[in-house]
Amino acid sequence: MAPLSPTVARWELMLRIKRRRTEFDVSASVIAKELGFTLSYWSKVEKERVLAEDKLRKLMSLLEFDQDERAEMLRLRDIAKRRGWWSEYAELLSDEVIRLYGLEHGAQSIRTYESVLIPGLLQTREYAQALFTNDLARVRRVEIDRWVEVRMRRQERLAGPDPLRLLAVIGEAAITHRTGGGDVLRGQLRHLASLIERYPESVDIRVIPFDAPGGVLLSGATFHVIGFENPLLPDVAWSETLVQLGLIEETELVRHLNTMFDSALAEHAMSRTDSLRLIEAKADDL
Repeated sequence: MAPLSPTVARWELMLRIKRRRTEFDVSASVIAKELGFTLSYWSKVEKERVLAEDKLRKLMSLLEFDQDERAEMLRLRDIAKRRGWWSEYAELLSDEVIRLYGLEHGAQSIRTYESVLIPGLLQTREYAQALFTNDLARVRRVEIDRWVEVRMRRQERLAGPDPLRLLAVIGEAAITHRTGGGDVLRGQLRHLASLIERYPESVDIRVIPFDAPGGVLLSGATFHVIGFENPLLPDVAWSETLVQLGLIEETELVRHLNTMFDSALAEHAMSRTDSLRLIEAKADDL
């Protein structure tokens, strides 16, 4: 079972309420009135603000949740009020990025596509340091160490009794560009090879080689599709460019990204074994 995440608990709690409200065709104005809220405050609650326990109990009664589900929703509320490790970096991270890390922490699986960089969950400290050092338009020099620390904290999900299942598809450029210099890249490639061998059941890295006929299908795209153990929770995605980033929750768009990922994996990426060989060969050549 994935670790408990306050972000995922808040999200699941509000999804249960929204679905029940839709099923019973109860308007937001009716709920706001019953709970003594303004409509604008209720809209903030629906964006995953945690309800006071008495208000939640009243709402569950209004929407006729059965006793078992009420108990589960109260449990979710207790989890939602906790603080995840990412809250320690609130001054550094945007609300959107904080939500991403909270969802990531409580996820069962992540499918990630990167064409020119090593994905954050797989980066060494030195590689991450090099990236942030060269991103001074967005990262202040005095904050670099904190950003690297955040990246290392995220990677804790790759280990433990129920590790995150990570499937990464990366372009050959990501393992060729000498980000940080030859020594840094060599260390990064050795790290990738070590992860593949150490976590055969949960970490899978596939390379799209330069000579793949459709290797530029997704050009410079960066995206992740995040999946959860609970069937009540739909997949969500994260998309990122140089100037824009954000979560994608619209079902059709997430489905489209999953389809593109499947295509890149099946039609253009090398096998796990061949990808490992290429990574090791690149490291040996440095």
